[in-house]
Amino acid sequence: MKIILNNIIPFGSFGAINLFGVLFAKPNIRLTDEVINHEEIHTRQMRELLYLPFYILYVFEWMLRVIKNRGNLLRSYHEISFEREAYTYGHDLHYLSRRKPFAQWRAPHHSKVQ
Repeated sequence: MKIILNNIIPFGSFGAINLFGVLFAKPNIRLTDEVINHEEIHTRQMRELLYLPFYILYVFEWMLRVIKNRGNLLRSYHEISFEREAYTYGHDLHYLSRRKPFAQWRAPHHSKVQ
């Protein structure tokens, strides 16, 4: 994964963002193996959906969850199926070697966020 450290992207309080398989991170962010694996999971999700549909579905799902969660942006972010998979398996550095296609829509990580 290509990693670009800079102070422009990502915006605001975000420390890192994966755009089309390139990880943009602020220089002060500690990029652990788990963080990089989390972003690699997103890259796999993007490739399966041919990139642009990934972003369309991501934003659409987030907006639906914002409505469902009455404006709670952070909870809505954590409930996005793509994020649930990445957070559930980010610590498992071998996950991608056994991940099945479209796993973001499969159990067990598809359960309700606490």
